[in-house]
Amino acid sequence: MKTLRTPDDRFADLPGYPFAPHYLEVPDTEGGRLRIHYIDEGSPDAEPVLLMHGEPSWSYLYRKMIPPIVGAGLRAVAPDLVGFGRSDKPAARGDYTYERHVAWMQSFLDEVGVAGINLVCQDWGGLIGLRLVAANPERFSRVVAANTGLPTGDRAMGEAFLAWRQFSLNADEFNVGQIVQGGCKTALPEEVVAAYDAPFPDDSFKEGARVFPSLVPVAPDDPSAEPNRQAWEVLQRFDRPFLTAFSDGDPITRGGDSVFHKLILGAKGQPHTTIEGAGHFLQEDRGEELARVVVDLISGA
Repeated sequence: MKTLRTPDDRFADLPGYPFAPHYLEVPDTEGGRLRIHYIDEGSPDAEPVLLMHGEPSWSYLYRKMIPPIVGAGLRAVAPDLVGFGRSDKPAARGDYTYERHVAWMQSFLDEVGVAGINLVCQDWGGLIGLRLVAANPERFSRVVAANTGLPTGDRAMGEAFLAWRQFSLNADEFNVGQIVQGGCKTALPEEVVAAYDAPFPDDSFKEGARVFPSLVPVAPDDPSAEPNRQAWEVLQRFDRPFLTAFSDGDPITRGGDSVFHKLILGAKGQPHTTIEGAGHFLQEDRGEELARVVVDLISGA
């Protein structure tokens, strides 16, 4: 598997992102190794909060949430998915599959060795992160799901998602920073838009970002449809706190929180909330507010 690695100087002096990089290696399916980058802030003995991003963002998305989480006495761990951020990027689009992403992040969890995890997941951070919860329920204490889901292909995904899927595969230009801006309700400064572009010096680095939407199960016989159904069987019995904090302005995931409320045992009686004035990337629009939701859940406030 040929991989690309974004030069370090692309990440110099990014606004609001003073965090020291951490790296570990995980096995790929061809006997090689892939380097995964992650942020690790706060005491290593503190209760961990695993912050999982989606597409086409990276751990930069959580920069507003990490300081208040650490300030509350917690440990913030924010990995870059393979193909994103400072993590290695397989060069061929066919190297990316849903199941490989789950396996890579399972290896990450095993290498980092965290337990008692509080998962915060958005977009693909949920599609992957919730699979991790289902595979390791004993390692997770709480879940905060924001603008995400775990599709099985048994329900229509909606026109907004299908249009995004077509665009990501076929558009001549895939400008990551502008895509993130388009998913926000607030205008981002030019330097922040540029920071989202930083991991991708040219189009050859974007194969993972482009292919993600086509990996979502949209038909019952998609390769990851059955593994996701099996994950739901476990998640429905997950009895630890499961909180939704969806935004009020995301056309792709709107209404998905009700599925969690209905099906997951741990979602019953939780103080579910709607983050107002936020788009798909609610960490950008209302990051501090979402961080307070997370901290309050953990502290029992």
